[in-house]
Amino acid sequence: MGIKSVLAKPFANVVWRRIQIWSKDAERAQEFWFQNLIVAGRKTAFGKDHGFHEINAYEDFVHRVPLRNYEDFISYIERIKSGEENVLWKGKPVYFAKSSGTTAGVKYIPITKDSISNHIDSARNALLMYIAETGKTDFVNGKMIFLSGSPELENLNGILVGRLSGIVNHHVPRYLKGNQLPAYETNCIEDWEMKVDKIVEETVKEDMTLISGIPPWVQMYFEKLIEKSGKKTIEEIFPNFSVLVYGGVNFEPYRAKLFSTIGEKIDSIETYPASEGFIAFQDSQKEEGMLLNVDSGIFFEFIPAQEIFSDRPTRLQLHQVETGVNYALALSSNAGLWSYVIGDTIKFVSKNPYRIVVTGRTKHFISAFGEHVIQEEVEQALMKAAHEENLEVIEFTVAPQVNSLNGELPCHEWFIEFASTPDDLNSLRMKVDRNLRGKNIYYNDLISGNILQPLKIVPLQKDAFRNYMKSIGKLGGQNKVPRLSNDRKIAEALQPFASLSR
Repeated sequence: MGIKSVLAKPFANVVWRRIQIWSKDAERAQEFWFQNLIVAGRKTAFGKDHGFHEINAYEDFVHRVPLRNYEDFISYIERIKSGEENVLWKGKPVYFAKSSGTTAGVKYIPITKDSISNHIDSARNALLMYIAETGKTDFVNGKMIFLSGSPELENLNGILVGRLSGIVNHHVPRYLKGNQLPAYETNCIEDWEMKVDKIVEETVKEDMTLISGIPPWVQMYFEKLIEKSGKKTIEEIFPNFSVLVYGGVNFEPYRAKLFSTIGEKIDSIETYPASEGFIAFQDSQKEEGMLLNVDSGIFFEFIPAQEIFSDRPTRLQLHQVETGVNYALALSSNAGLWSYVIGDTIKFVSKNPYRIVVTGRTKHFISAFGEHVIQEEVEQALMKAAHEENLEVIEFTVAPQVNSLNGELPCHEWFIEFASTPDDLNSLRMKVDRNLRGKNIYYNDLISGNILQPLKIVPLQKDAFRNYMKSIGKLGGQNKVPRLSNDRKIAEALQPFASLSR
């Protein structure tokens, strides 16, 4: 047993006790951060614009600070980029986390001296909670890899700019630096395929014990490892690989394929990092969901998902939420974000402590016919049917088909990449359709009323989604394929990748 594993256990127990304290008193932790954020915000341009000096309670805050998305913050962000201080938070941000936007183009999310610990400590705490619960520490002595974006940073008027994963890379604790792979130069490679090939070269003969990344790109790394090594499973290449850390997408559609590629089921830790803040992390191998990060510089608000696009949506504090309800998530933080709607939907699976699961994106839905089908519903409908049919789904996305040919009724069109295309697609599509009807009453009514016909499945060629992502310049990194679209843009782009055998 190495010195790192010996020291890890008592440190993990200390952190575990701290987290137990605030997780059992989460509502008070949230009130503490609300009050502290308001006091600090009074000295900022944003606080002066919104009368923070008159905010004493949450009701005052709701009255004075509307919900915002990134586009609503652009004028303040531009002032910061030009060098102005005390705009959204005291002083200037240390970093801008740069990410792809939609209508706003590139987004610049501030990370301040006060908020950086939220990103760094939360990732660390996820691992320490795992150690405290399981007592397993051997993995800290081996090599670890974090499949991430480039750590290269630009300088914008004294503010360093880069991808969140690249920023975090600069804050890996010194005691883990010797364990970390790949090399800095390799991490800086922008072309994802070249980068993964180089990572494979560096790691194939190492003793990898922990691997972290977004599931589809971890899968790509695994496949290239197997191809290069000539082995059949990752277990043969890395016999001591014991912990998989993931985040960014729902793990369930990838679980079977990943563990099949590994060769055995190993422990996994789910995290919920975002440029706007580290929202939650898995604190137990025995319980469902991730622990909401209520004592880390963030004050959360929850909006019933069906109201997110209304003029006056309901805004709830932590003590007002219910389990099993989909909420859009908004946050205010010591990064200088105020009632910022991050675009994700979550659902509480527990209130003691407060644990959540991510259910989708506010902008990713289908409601071309008034059905408002969401990500959680399509994922569960397909995974249940695939399990019954013993099928392996690699990736999928769903779009409405409004203009069906030959006088047919419109429908939902599912583009699915299978490990092996099923012999009876009709049986599968009817099972998926039945499952979706059971999840969404509005969709069921449209089918029953002959407004829609049952969904259609378009099987795709091998590597269709990777090739599609490559064609739009979004292969690898933190990029993800949307599960649902309310238009046909992705659907039309995927048509050339349709399987010839369908």
